Amino acid sequence: MNDTLDTLENLTYDELNEGDTATFTRTLTEDELILFAAVSGDVNPVHLDKEFAAHSMFKERIAHGMWSGSLISAALATVMPGPGTIYLEQSLAFKRPVKLDDTITVTLKVLRKEPKNRLLVECDVRNQNGQQVVAGEARVIAPTEKVRLHKPILPAISIDR
Repeated sequence: MNDTLDTLENLTYDELNEGDTATFTRTLTEDELILFAAVSGDVNPVHLDKEFAAHSMFKERIAHGMWSGSLISAALATVMPGPGTIYLEQSLAFKRPVKLDDTITVTLKVLRKEPKNRLLVECDVRNQNGQQVVAGEARVIAPTEKVRLHKPILPAISIDR
């Protein structure tokens, strides 16, 4: 087992510098799209109904915008600053749709260190073609104590279709 894949380690406020970057990547699967709809309650047919979506401006099913937003949250919580981070604010501008099987990469960049262990973080989200799908900024409270722990194991969830 690769220990770096099985652990989460944060970066404390004191360890971070303006200009520091980190990335988080995820691919949108059919199961994730359906589970996100179930968890969020957003059952807009543009996400779930192939026929309905074919007549939309996108011509096919697309991800929920907040699925991409949730990847920013995951990046902040697990990569930089990581465990112990407190999310305070987020601005999001949705630039283009995310489609099934798109691989999305969130790039975080520390723009500014602020008083009281706060950080302003640029959030740039791009698809596998390098096209920006979401842009924004987050404000977080960075942890002050170093943490390294085992990544929780989530249960396998299957979807009956």
